[in-house]
Amino acid sequence: MKTIFTTGQVAKICKVAPRTVSKWFDSGRLRGYRIPGSQDRRIPREHLIRFLKEHGMPLGELEDEAVGKILIVGAESLIRNGLKDQMNADTFKLDFANSGFEAGIQAESLHPDCVVIDFIMGRNEAVMIAQNLRKNAEYTETVLVGLLSDEDNSSGFDRSVFNETFRKPFDTALLAERIRTLVGRRKQLA
Repeated sequence: MKTIFTTGQVAKICKVAPRTVSKWFDSGRLRGYRIPGSQDRRIPREHLIRFLKEHGMPLGELEDEAVGKILIVGAESLIRNGLKDQMNADTFKLDFANSGFEAGIQAESLHPDCVVIDFIMGRNEAVMIAQNLRKNAEYTETVLVGLLSDEDNSSGFDRSVFNETFRKPFDTALLAERIRTLVGRRKQLA
């Protein structure tokens, strides 16, 4: 994932001439910095994404980077709907899976930034999904959130496999905010 772009690279993404990008930069509309001792400009990824969004321009190849992808596994419809309502569709893409098998398939195609696993499907299956994700090198940075039911206590499973756990009942707005924070930190979403 590229974090710094030249004016030429930005021009390609925006489908404009490099001189146009230089004008945006020099006028202060597109934030970045100059390389010391040179006239070369560099634009950090988060500033470019913010600029494209502010001006209603397509994100193109940056789209995957600009959207936080969340996979919700086995959650009740109340939680699913609550998260749909709370998460901004421009910033977060939500996908759902009903079983561990489905979760594995979805994770392969989606490459989620966050996986929310509801223990309602059974503690063993929920923990197994989390452990399998952690074993795969592609998902070591993926944020894992466990939703514990009243019967589940912290003993009996390795809680360290999860970045965060929530005990039911909880406010989905709090869960959504925590996901935004954890994924935002990981992806530096603007």
